[in-house]
Amino acid sequence: MHEFFNVGKIVNTHGIKGEVKVVRITDFEDRFKKGQTLFLFLKGKEEPLTLTINNHRVHKGFDMLQFEGFTNINEVEHFKEGILKITADKQAPLDQHEFYYHEILGCIVKTTDGEELGKIEEILAPGANDVWVIKNKGKKDILIPYIEDVVKDVDVENKIVTIELLEGLLPDEN
Repeated sequence: MHEFFNVGKIVNTHGIKGEVKVVRITDFEDRFKKGQTLFLFLKGKEEPLTLTINNHRVHKGFDMLQFEGFTNINEVEHFKEGILKITADKQAPLDQHEFYYHEILGCIVKTTDGEELGKIEEILAPGANDVWVIKNKGKKDILIPYIEDVVKDVDVENKIVTIELLEGLLPDEN
């Protein structure tokens, strides 16, 4: 059984020649190169569809993909809302202090003083650095920027992230 990782979501078709509009869920440009194999998971289907990229371009912030053997809008219409994935063996090794989202999601966040703040449930990528969203046990979410001054240690094996709690990071509970 393969382990799969998300790289994109098909949100619509584009044109009449079988092109699909994809919201990217990866930082790696080569995921969508011509010749790459992706697996499409569709709701209600147990087995993924294996697809090979025939063409890729970027248009208005979306990745536009066309797959080998699919040259007509009618052939790809049912791909909408499908999730594109790769197998674990296609994941590239990362540099020090770089992590895959699936390694961070679910980690318990503790302060350098040992106080547990909650679990990382979401990762936002607004620009300069990622922001990790911590669900805080019935309180407001805590937004932690992934920067050196804040994140002191990431232990992916034990699913624990240690942070330096800087002033203003905790939301006001007023």
